[in-house]
Amino acid sequence: MAVSRESHMSTQNGASQDFVALAEIELCGELMIAASAAGEERLSFARIDQVLEVDRTAARTPVRIPAQAARRPH
Repeated sequence: MAVSRESHMSTQNGASQDFVALAEIELCGELMIAASAAGEERLSFARIDQVLEVDRTAARTPVRIPAQAARRPH
């Protein structure tokens, strides 16, 4: 069965979206774990940045790619 170019491109785009969604889910999970372990009522912005490995003092920092997204097939 032949696969049309549009169908192939749609599949690739869908797979890319899946990995982005998995990365977002992983980051949300890390935030939920941190929030449940926190003794305070809310996570501070500094703690959120620490959990997400964000450095707001740097002008440009590389984007952190969660483990699930890094394992995507090529």
